[in-house]
Amino acid sequence: MTIFKEIVEQDYLTVAEARELLSDIETERALDEDREMRYELARAIEHVTRFAEMSGEDARELVAELEELDKVNRRTAHKITDLLPGDRDELRSVFSQSRYSLSGDELDEILDVVAKYA
Repeated sequence: MTIFKEIVEQDYLTVAEARELLSDIETERALDEDREMRYELARAIEHVTRFAEMSGEDARELVAELEELDKVNRRTAHKITDLLPGDRDELRSVFSQSRYSLSGDELDEILDVVAKYA
């Protein structure tokens, strides 16, 4: 027997936004004594708690500012927000899979936006 699943909706989330969603789920599970938290959920909560460096609201604002720049698409804006690169080399690694390379001025422009939130 084969079970097919259909993707109804898909969107990008930053680690900070995921932390907000998972903390709501954690709180809900804690209130219900009969429901225990599965291992995968506990590990996911631990991961986002450890690696989220800003609030979900700040992450959404940073993504919006990055998307306004010419060379940054939605997927890349979320990746930059999660990593918060501090120098050109770290930022170049985000664009390493892209078909184009960024000039030093373009990299600095992105780093200036990131610096406001880091």
